[in-house]
Amino acid sequence: MSDIGRYHIPVHMANKISTIGLSCAQYLFILCFSISALTATAQDKGDEDKTMANTVKIRDQKAIDEAVNGWWSASMKTRDSRIAWWRDARFGMFIHWGIYSLPAGEWDGKNTGGYAEHLMRKAKIPRSTYLELAHRFNPIKFNADKWVQTAKYAGMRYLIITAKHHDGFAMYNSQVSDYNIVKQTAWKHDPMIDLAAACKKYGIKFGFYYSHAFDWEHPDAPGNDWDYQNPGGDLNLFGGRNWYDLHPELLPKAVNYVNTKAIPQIKELITKYHPDILWFDTPQKLPLSENIRILKAIRETDPNIVVNGRLARGSNDLQMGDYKNTGDRPAEFFPATGDWEAIPTTNESYGYSKFDKSHKPVSFFIRLLAKAASRGGNLLMNIGPMGNGEFAFEDMAILKGIGSWMSKNSASIYQTTKTPLPYQSWGVSTRKNNLLYLHVFSWPKNGKLTVGGLKSTVRKAWLLTDPDKKELTFSRVNPLDIVINLSGRAPDTCNTVIAMETTGQIETDTLRLLASTGTINRLLAFDARLKGKGFGFGDGKTNSYYVEGWKKADQSVNWDFRLTEPATYKVLLKYVADTVDEGTYELSVGGFKVKDAIAAIPKGAQVNEHALGTVTLEPGVHSLTISPVEIKKAGLMKILEVQLVPASKP
Repeated sequence: MSDIGRYHIPVHMANKISTIGLSCAQYLFILCFSISALTATAQDKGDEDKTMANTVKIRDQKAIDEAVNGWWSASMKTRDSRIAWWRDARFGMFIHWGIYSLPAGEWDGKNTGGYAEHLMRKAKIPRSTYLELAHRFNPIKFNADKWVQTAKYAGMRYLIITAKHHDGFAMYNSQVSDYNIVKQTAWKHDPMIDLAAACKKYGIKFGFYYSHAFDWEHPDAPGNDWDYQNPGGDLNLFGGRNWYDLHPELLPKAVNYVNTKAIPQIKELITKYHPDILWFDTPQKLPLSENIRILKAIRETDPNIVVNGRLARGSNDLQMGDYKNTGDRPAEFFPATGDWEAIPTTNESYGYSKFDKSHKPVSFFIRLLAKAASRGGNLLMNIGPMGNGEFAFEDMAILKGIGSWMSKNSASIYQTTKTPLPYQSWGVSTRKNNLLYLHVFSWPKNGKLTVGGLKSTVRKAWLLTDPDKKELTFSRVNPLDIVINLSGRAPDTCNTVIAMETTGQIETDTLRLLASTGTINRLLAFDARLKGKGFGFGDGKTNSYYVEGWKKADQSVNWDFRLTEPATYKVLLKYVADTVDEGTYELSVGGFKVKDAIAAIPKGAQVNEHALGTVTLEPGVHSLTISPVEIKKAGLMKILEVQLVPASKP
């Protein structure tokens, strides 16, 4: 996916200064300037960029004004019809496949680590050497029908594949550049023709990922600073991230790349393969004005193509795509409104890595899919095929497991919308008209499933996997809550779905009901009521679903909930400890108050858990609040969640 920023300078750089027409004195001046600006403008570290958005400048504002006052506003009139299939689909397959799949994360006998598709950048492989890798690429086991059938069995309704990733190598027969799979590999075959045909054959929507702003092959494109000393790479040359603002004299080179490669190839993909969707990434590598120009070219070529949210977006929540993109490799989802999509991957790399065996269990993805749908989002799940053209065994096992669940429960995912119910301690819910689908992750041991906050009259309830739709008994215990009677063990320990039909419009109460017994209540920081300005969200990965930016005494994190019976809980706090956060805080709920300290660690980051005692709460409405007592460093802490663990037996 996106790139990293590091601060090393190769010895051979001095010998290549002449390739960009600078004297040594000029180059040293720029280098010193760039280093002095690293704090403010360096590329984000890691294989990703956190924001992937542009800061709007005068140049960009002109492009925005032209778009808003003309072609873009006109194109958005048909957005709902354009995106209708995408909204209904909810689940898609993302494929990162390229010549980097052959070495599979290894170069010169070493594991390059991180994202395997970043091999060329990580190993600083010269273009000429990388081309030799292309000559060896011969994926004779590729079978488009098998790929698409596998996606369909897994329940995926659209497929997006890398037509060109950051390495600049086209995985199709491009007439714009000879740097492509037909002209440079031993295979000499265009797999996109096969995939487009297979998707049409099996009723799957088809689309392309295209790296428009990052191209390590083209001498004028951002990113390659080992062959060309171009901006936008790990060395943070010319001011780093904002090179086009600090050095606008370099912009014509990038404009030339956009004019001669990016836009022509994008148009080529549209006219040759007729994709349903185009997916872009790392827009911050180019100025917003160029990204908007690319979007305009797409709309002029085919106004019916869905375009994701990582092409043209800027500060102040400017979003010019058809939907929003959230973080990569999520475990939890930060708050997002409207249409959005998240992109998990089976392990921790998007391209195939023979070293990465950190594959998540099938249950992780089944629950993640339900979580996404419950919040009104799509899941575009990534697979990194091997260099021989086959899916890895581990990926196939995951896809088959998801497919088994989807074959019985897909009605609770497809064509659903964001749930109107408040958060439930036992799982999540999705909605389809007057139907609610209850995704039960934690089956109640006492056989009583309480659906909190449902004011509507329920007509019937049944297990979704029951072909006879045998009705489950239920009762209303108060104006806000209904209890469904269940027997025995969970039919599916990962996610059992109960369908519930209501009469008329669904009416709910937004206040969360906590479980008094049995189930652990997870109060996620992402779901908190944040008081005060300055908070931000982590990207949602396994250990970064936190709230950050806790720097002021008037900021607090709060969760509002209710109880229908007395309850006693053990209180646990989870947070990420790092080098920049330290202080003391107070947690209060009901009459319970406790102070605790957060200590910085010497280096890195780690998840810590603090047991804060036991609290007994009476029936009624409560607020759990965490407030700073003293902030000793840059921030108080990066809080993940509070857990209220019932102390009484179910």
